[in-house]
Amino acid sequence: MSVPTPPTPLVDADGDALRTLLRQQASTVTIVTAPSLVGFTATSFTCVSLAPPIVSFCSDLTSSSWSGVSRARHVGVHLLAGHQEELARRFATRGVDRFAAPTRWRPGPEGVPILDDTLAWMLCRVVDRVVVGDHAIVLAEPELLRHADVGSPLLYHRGAFTGLAATTDLDPRRASAAPRAAGSRRVL
Repeated sequence: MSVPTPPTPLVDADGDALRTLLRQQASTVTIVTAPSLVGFTATSFTCVSLAPPIVSFCSDLTSSSWSGVSRARHVGVHLLAGHQEELARRFATRGVDRFAAPTRWRPGPEGVPILDDTLAWMLCRVVDRVVVGDHAIVLAEPELLRHADVGSPLLYHRGAFTGLAATTDLDPRRASAAPRAAGSRRVL
């Protein structure tokens, strides 16, 4: 059994301290696209409501994409697959044409660019934008969506891209029900 590491001392909750704390949260990596051929990598995507269906993401007000997102009636939200780290990096880089090769995409409904081979994507109608500090929270209603039946998401954790571990179920009572490779044995 491992011994937990001692907690760090209490600090004031300023922007830098909050950023450090949030590095402990693993987030699904998404790319948001808008009809004016703008897009950016975001880890702030979340479901807000199921009835009615509403999702959200945040955008930095100083980003080069905000101008296009701030005017868009529809956006695309793409959940990246584990193998799409380079695509995530491209859409997080300033000063590059994010839609140029090697990015593979096609025009989708409402003129929203749809990225190829993502784990999932949805076309969303923007219902509100709420400016809070240096970001805007964009609230959007999914209208169309598509997802793969296989694959794992690209995650962002502790300042780096990562993926899910091969075995995520560590409960030994449930592990016995999982198929094992020939010649392998379960260790409790």
